[in-house]
Amino acid sequence: MLRNKNIILGVCGSIAAYKSAVLVRLLIKAGANVRVILTADAANFITPLTLATLSKNPVYTRYFEEETGVWSNHVELGLWADYMIIAPASANTMAKMAGGLCDNLLSAVYLSAKCPVFYAPAMDLDMWKHESTQANISKLTSFGNTMIAPNNGELASGLHGEGRMAEPEEIVAFLTDTIKKNLPLSGVKVLVTAGPTYEPIDPVRFIGNHSSGKMGFALADQMAVLGADVTLISGPTAEKSTQQVTRINVTTASEMLEACKLNFSGTSITIMSAAVADYTPVHVASQKIKKATEEFSIELKKTTDILATLGKLKTKEQILVGFALETNNEEEHAKGKLIKKNLDLIVLNSLNDAGAGFQKDTNKITIFNQSLEKTVYEVKSKTEVAKDICTEILKLRMA
Repeated sequence: MLRNKNIILGVCGSIAAYKSAVLVRLLIKAGANVRVILTADAANFITPLTLATLSKNPVYTRYFEEETGVWSNHVELGLWADYMIIAPASANTMAKMAGGLCDNLLSAVYLSAKCPVFYAPAMDLDMWKHESTQANISKLTSFGNTMIAPNNGELASGLHGEGRMAEPEEIVAFLTDTIKKNLPLSGVKVLVTAGPTYEPIDPVRFIGNHSSGKMGFALADQMAVLGADVTLISGPTAEKSTQQVTRINVTTASEMLEACKLNFSGTSITIMSAAVADYTPVHVASQKIKKATEEFSIELKKTTDILATLGKLKTKEQILVGFALETNNEEEHAKGKLIKKNLDLIVLNSLNDAGAGFQKDTNKITIFNQSLEKTVYEVKSKTEVAKDICTEILKLRMA
């Protein structure tokens, strides 16, 4: 959920500021881009150098750095961020946020931010319970800010009660869960197939194709970005997911068939982008076949059509998307496949189009829906193509 997200972490003056080092480390580990803003009082508890080292970015403390002549553009920082977290959030900073005061860089960035804002209070028990603090919390909630509630525990004053800042692991988990809940496919189970299948001839040779799996992996990643719980069934490929997906590795068409049948019934969306072999050898030699004759023939038999099999099992609530890679009569073949195999969408690739086909980082597609309406797209990176396909699937779910 946090991979490649831009996050501003505001750190206020509190003994809990020492936890911000761990928080930065966890955010970076999750794949986020982090920029830290320290208030003047926060710098008394943790050094800019520590947080700059962990975040791999300069730490912002003032509007203008006299030593370097660099101006910290609060508007630019506010627009850069996908999310803003203030942790620890002191009673003083919370009051400024609630009242619209703007006397330091952190409050200026807060007022400029267009992104969701999360804050994790840290203060002593009496400060936390004070009516003014509780009133400020109510006001911040009405502004759309999200509080990460403090824990009940031992406080720096020696008292025991509410006011202890949430642990860094809890903050990251809260942020991740909140983001996922607000995504369009949160909790939706998705099945994606990718890559080629290898049909063995003997222990060292096989029948296969040139599929790299890039398109299928891009689709699985994009579905995960949209909040889906993704199962990716992949043939042999060197590709790796950039998001959290459940990966099932297979080699042959029969193995992919069994994996699909096992996982299909529980899914809401299935995208079949794998390049499955149409034929497999009737007999597989147990030993390596020697080059003993001038000519050699291999008897082949059809593999089970996985897409057609799933099309027969599909319920009205499920969405099934297929791919058609064609070299002639492309649109007719794609539309025929859509109807015959009971698909909701079919994505057409033509090897006649520049930038499309196997092992490329780009693709050019045409999508047909059940009404045979077509949408033609220009050549794009496979990541952008995956977004286009997912957009069409989202339209189906909202229809």
